[in-house]
Amino acid sequence: MKTWTFLLLLGLALGTGCSGRVDQHAEASHQAEPAYEVYTCPMHPSVRSDRPGACPVCGMALVKKSLQQEMPAGDPAHLAAVTLSPTQRVLANIATEPVQRRTLVKKISAAGFLEAAEPLRALVTARFRGRVEHLSVSFLGERVAKGAPLFDLYSPELVSAQQEYLLAYRSATLPASASFGPSDLRRSIEDRLRLHYGMTDAQLAELSRMGTPRTSVTFHAPIGGTVLRKEVIEGQYVDEGTLLYEVADLSMLWVYFDVYEQDLAHVRAGQKISFTVEAFPGRTFEGSVDFVEPMVQPETRTVRVRVRVPNREGQLKPGMFATGEIIVTLEPALVVPLSALLSMGRSHVVWVEVADNAFEPRTVNIGTRTHDGVHILTGLREGERIAVTGGYLLDSESALRAPSAPSPHSGHQIHSSAGEPLIRIEGAYHPDTVHVASGHVRLRFFRNEESSCSKEIVIPGFGVHSVLAAFDTTVVEFEARQKGSFPFRCGMGMLHGVLIVE
Repeated sequence: MKTWTFLLLLGLALGTGCSGRVDQHAEASHQAEPAYEVYTCPMHPSVRSDRPGACPVCGMALVKKSLQQEMPAGDPAHLAAVTLSPTQRVLANIATEPVQRRTLVKKISAAGFLEAAEPLRALVTARFRGRVEHLSVSFLGERVAKGAPLFDLYSPELVSAQQEYLLAYRSATLPASASFGPSDLRRSIEDRLRLHYGMTDAQLAELSRMGTPRTSVTFHAPIGGTVLRKEVIEGQYVDEGTLLYEVADLSMLWVYFDVYEQDLAHVRAGQKISFTVEAFPGRTFEGSVDFVEPMVQPETRTVRVRVRVPNREGQLKPGMFATGEIIVTLEPALVVPLSALLSMGRSHVVWVEVADNAFEPRTVNIGTRTHDGVHILTGLREGERIAVTGGYLLDSESALRAPSAPSPHSGHQIHSSAGEPLIRIEGAYHPDTVHVASGHVRLRFFRNEESSCSKEIVIPGFGVHSVLAAFDTTVVEFEARQKGSFPFRCGMGMLHGVLIVE
């Protein structure tokens, strides 16, 4: 017992006497401790674990990372940069390519309808009051030649005017020295019969030869073409100016296309445009831009473009719907793939590889966007290497490495607390697991692609089936009263995600 008491007192004395060295050794030992290790998923950086394992979302192996490797929280400019190990880069599927100066081909799609060309249309109206005695053209769609008879119109006024003409024609009583002789009177009445009553020179010659007035006058087709309208029946009384027929030459048609305002700078008169109609699937028709209207339609934000289309075979019909496409070759400029561009509301970001496996975000100003690339106006230089895949993962990695400081791209992340989660669509849903509160739900889908696969979003559990606009944000609203996990997918069933209602 005495021996144990002695040893205890000796240990306390030694500990008190060497306290300074013990603290120094403890501090040095603490500094030499290995970094606290965290494991995260390259595809879902929000998943964090203190031990190795598999991602509960996608099943991918978790990758180790050290919190001591994080950049200082005091410099937000440096927090945006990301350095990856070669393994992380492979797992994140990050590919790079240089910024190039090249031409882009822009395809402008538009919907439209066909109409008869106005210069090749003619209206036939009644020149005077009377009764329709006979119809030579009695049904719609009948083809008529120029000068072909259309109808006969009787009028007492016409008979009186013809009698006056015959009297002037026969009269020879006035002296030759008179300032106004019979020939002048006959010419005046002849002009009235021709201009007001519509009699032709041949009809006037026949009237002079026969010497008896005609009870009706025959009206003829002013142009050759197809009868599009017929507003008269035999025996009908008509007033002066009544519309009776409309005739159009359909060998040339107009197509009116509605072009969106943002595409208007690439449309001009003389351009070729190809289009299709449902009546002839697989066949393409061609025309040329004839006129661009000067005003934007405020309801649709489109401009009407008129296209001239030859129709000698008569296969195209007025009233048909058409789907057209204008192909424009743009001037050479700096171009990056669409997959490299991260659209963040009103700003756009591209990740630039500044060193081996080191990336920094670069805000860029963009110009024309096409199906295979986008013009870069400012922010990049030719030859710089950019990430063409994995940009969203780099953005998430940047935010994950600076948990205590606001990232320059914090507005790009998913904040379910705001009540309107943002799901980005680019080959997959980012994120593909979304947490919302029960009740009225508003989801924002930003579709950063044109793939038909992601055109629709379907949430069967809540009866949601909506169309998503390309390169734009679409808000989807519904009521979620039931809690639990509900899958969502694209219209083709290729993309999948989970909505967790809490």
